[in-house]
Amino acid sequence: MRNKNNKHLGIEIDPELHYKLHYIAKYEGRSANGEILYLIRRAIRDFESAEGTIEYPPKDTENKES
Repeated sequence: MRNKNNKHLGIEIDPELHYKLHYIAKYEGRSANGEILYLIRRAIRDFESAEGTIEYPPKDTENKES
């Protein structure tokens, strides 16, 4: 069931990238959405390993990201 607190992210991608995303997702046993979330989490983990933990929720509300 969809979590109403989650944020929606709409993106446009070219047909070749779309096909390849679905191909990899199927190979890995994930949906395309699950594959995207996996890749985002991996990118964040790698970033935080190199640069430090990203604070959430941020204490500084003046630099709030959308």
